Amino acid sequence: MLSPRLASPLPASARWGAVVGLLLAGGALLVVVVLSTPWTPLPGRVPDGRVTASVGADFTRSDLARESAFHRAVRPPAYLSLSLGLIVAGVLGLTSLGARLVETLARPFGGGWGWQAVLGGIGVVLLGRLVAVPFDVWSEVVLRRYGLSTQDWPGWVSDQARGFGITAALAAVTLLAFYVLARAFPRSWWVPTAVAGAVLVLVVSFFYPVLVEPVFNKFTPLPAGALRTSLLELAHRDGVPVTDILVADASRRTTALNAYVSGYGRTRRIVVYDTLLKAAPEEVRLVVAHELGHAKRGDVVHGSVLGALATAAAVCLIFLAMTWPPLLRRAGAASAGDPRSVALLLFLSAALTFLFTPAQNLITRRIEARADVHSLDLTRDPATFIASEKRLARTNLSDLQPNPLLYALFFNHPSSPERIAMARSWARQQRVPVAGSTLVPVR
Repeated sequence: MLSPRLASPLPASARWGAVVGLLLAGGALLVVVVLSTPWTPLPGRVPDGRVTASVGADFTRSDLARESAFHRAVRPPAYLSLSLGLIVAGVLGLTSLGARLVETLARPFGGGWGWQAVLGGIGVVLLGRLVAVPFDVWSEVVLRRYGLSTQDWPGWVSDQARGFGITAALAAVTLLAFYVLARAFPRSWWVPTAVAGAVLVLVVSFFYPVLVEPVFNKFTPLPAGALRTSLLELAHRDGVPVTDILVADASRRTTALNAYVSGYGRTRRIVVYDTLLKAAPEEVRLVVAHELGHAKRGDVVHGSVLGALATAAAVCLIFLAMTWPPLLRRAGAASAGDPRSVALLLFLSAALTFLFTPAQNLITRRIEARADVHSLDLTRDPATFIASEKRLARTNLSDLQPNPLLYALFFNHPSSPERIAMARSWARQQRVPVAGSTLVPVR
């Protein structure tokens, strides 16, 4: 059994090694982001690849009023859930309360460090989840009021339980591995942990479609017929190898229209919601063409590589924080290898995730815009694209005039007016006719 090497503050050389690792991982991340992100999704077509969106050109005052009312109702529980989750994580991680919780949960099983890591981690995650439940129920009530949720309460509870089960299992395995490494390499655990974290991101991205997605949805091949033939021909013309297009039974929980691509290599799949299949075939083709853009550009692999590099950099930051004696004393732990630091570790992970989210969203919005351009290049049908975006925005009650701060923090796609304006810019550049707007501008 590994023995804990709890002890004296680490020498400066050990911490400087983590600083060098942070600079290397962070530098590599920055280089990949700068060189691979499509900063100008419409290069050479409009200045800086940007477009000017006009809500009133495509949406009525009624549209705006309905989505505004929806967001005024759904945002308070969502923000309270997020805020309280971070507060609870902070209280547990930055005081001795987290250490006491870990010790209490492990005591019936002998109190060994392994039990502390596993049960302490699950306990901290569970407590954070329980705090959020009332606000998640509140959000679900709002979604039902506006017709976006079709789930009954037993189904909702089942989904929540399954989601927590997956999170808890992943947390338990990850935390146990972390403390094995932290106790075996007390002065340099950031090295194997950064490597293991990066590999874990890649592995989870690969296996997620076949191990996790089926827990929440049933997937069936798109039935044979004109639509399936048309979509497979579209993929063939695009040069994207697609053996199948799957349909998710999303209608049992939502009325929202959506599609996505996940996995890579042999686990790559293009999935459309069964709710989307009620739309016109041309609209489905455009949505699938967007997903083909992700597949052709390897966006899932790209995101996984960025995630792996970000994880490695985050591990270096966490090492520097968890080897700082004053912070460890505040958390009630003797060292980073002491599992009583579980709550501190989880808080630091949550805080870094939140802080990195705006940058991640910025990159993702550009990638989504490039997929929109790909869809237009492939189908050359801006009129249907615009009509589809209007329908998606109204059906999903998308935010048509997002606050800039909220846009930076929470939007991983361009807004619907931005996507429509992009399509019109594409049409002008390509000289493809598209109907204009006759609506009165919204003030």
